[in-house]
Amino acid sequence: MATDLNAPLGQNRKESPARKRDLGRVLRYCGLGLGALAVIGISAWSALSPGHQTRSPAMPAATEATLATEPAPSSEGQGNGPGALHRSGALSGAHVEDVLTDDGATVRKYTPRSRETGGPALIDVEATRGQDPRMAALPNESLLEDRPEGRLPVIGPDGLRPMEQYARPWSGARGTRIAIVVGGLGLSQTGTQRAIRDLPPEVTLAFAAAGNSLQRWMQEARRDGHEILLQVPMEPFDYATNDPGPHALRVSSDAGKNLAELHRSMGQITNYTGVMNYLGGRFLSNADALVPVMRDLGKRGLLFLDDGTSAQSLSGTLAGAFEVPHGFADLVLDGELSRNAVLRRLDELERIARRNGTAIGVASAFDESVAAIAEWFEEAGGRGIEVVGVAALVKDPKQN
Repeated sequence: MATDLNAPLGQNRKESPARKRDLGRVLRYCGLGLGALAVIGISAWSALSPGHQTRSPAMPAATEATLATEPAPSSEGQGNGPGALHRSGALSGAHVEDVLTDDGATVRKYTPRSRETGGPALIDVEATRGQDPRMAALPNESLLEDRPEGRLPVIGPDGLRPMEQYARPWSGARGTRIAIVVGGLGLSQTGTQRAIRDLPPEVTLAFAAAGNSLQRWMQEARRDGHEILLQVPMEPFDYATNDPGPHALRVSSDAGKNLAELHRSMGQITNYTGVMNYLGGRFLSNADALVPVMRDLGKRGLLFLDDGTSAQSLSGTLAGAFEVPHGFADLVLDGELSRNAVLRRLDELERIARRNGTAIGVASAFDESVAAIAEWFEEAGGRGIEVVGVAALVKDPKQN
């Protein structure tokens, strides 16, 4: 019996079994073809979508991401459009409230909160010490809390501290190690740019809370591999002559005022391992003024680096009492501002490190200091010196 292939299928009611099999194969092939076209179309649309991002095949497991809908403030290079990816964390969809009790203890309360915007988010699968360089300019959202003063660092729900998350990795070898901290970044635009450009990534950079464009400079420094600190202004002994700025921590201020000023400084940037004093000889020598500050740093998982310029400083004693990772600078490298003078101080710092195993030097982002440190670094490795981030050399009560 002949079959009209152009007639509707319903009119060919007496097709042969073989013909039915042939027609079945045709329909299946058509279905597969349409399905493939649909998949290709969806893939092409996704690839051309503004919010599409592709994970590099070389990305380690610790930085792989999972999709979520938690909104986060956009960071440079991520975008704000409907498909843009945002960093999120373990506190996604949670409201965290800290209550200070009369005995000084802190009670943390977690309650659900609605998400303000939708869309995908990047969530860290595993928190590790240090960050992948490709993500180093972005904060770990689980280590931040939103306060009126800004986004402030906190210890994560899993116990991860900002000091650990943002520390620069090092070899782990117990040879001669030196940390060099160059401060004052953000105060001079050209000086900041030169320091980030010319100093090796092993040098720790300290940003002054009173500086300008700090978030942008922080991101650039982190992309280049630097560990960073925040410099907080504090009252010096010669306060009338030497003014650290309008938001300095003062001995005459009460604890509430000083903590508000501290948090204001903390909110200027993110991704720092700790705090370093800017001036502050008088403040650091007053236990009543310093105790609330050290307690707050300990609760937030930050280190404190004392620049070593005040022999009366109580920072070491009080840091131990509140489990604050703490370090003292052994030398100020640019007390005399010339290339040769800085090089001589670097040689002295190296001798201290060979004698004690470690040493910390601090300097400011002057042209002469930056040039001398960069020159010294080129040959330090050949002499068996490892330059590390300052977090690797502080005394950590939780590790020692």
